[in-house]
Amino acid sequence: FRPRSLSSPQGFLYTAPVREQGNIYKPNNKMMADELSEKAVHDVHTKEIDLVNRDPKHLNDDVVKIDFEDVIAEPEGTHSFDGIWKASFTTFTVTKYWFYRLLSAIFGIPMALLWGIYFAILSFLHIWAVVPCIRSYLIEIQCISRVYSICIHTFCDPLFEAIGKMFSSIRATVRKEI
Repeated sequence: FRPRSLSSPQGFLYTAPVREQGNIYKPNNKMMADELSEKAVHDVHTKEIDLVNRDPKHLNDDVVKIDFEDVIAEPEGTHSFDGIWKASFTTFTVTKYWFYRLLSAIFGIPMALLWGIYFAILSFLHIWAVVPCIRSYLIEIQCISRVYSICIHTFCDPLFEAIGKMFSSIRATVRKEI
């Protein structure tokens, strides 16, 4: 590291260390610059979203694909007038489409905010509480398991070997008498 001076062209007011090969944002050497230019850095907060396929992981394939035929059906022999059937189909389809859009417009952003907060809390607890507790438990139980294993091998193994030798000399034969 070599410190930058106070009178640097960048106008720093403090002394900042600089790596000889550059930093990750402005590499000085050609190899590091080429390495970084080859890597595509994607920020999850500014990534492009697909406005056509809005369920790429197929989360709602079995739940929300409800069409008119899935809800209303007239069996053979019981049919309404054709005009009523067509009007019912159009009313159902258009109402479902626009009411969903209205609910999304009213509640979409607040629900996204609530779910974002929920999953942020869930991630925070998992990263900062659950995993460290599990790791701590595994470290502590490892010590206890070693002591337990030593006790079992010291006291139980000789006992079980002796019992095994006693019963190994017993022979049983089964005869069927008629």
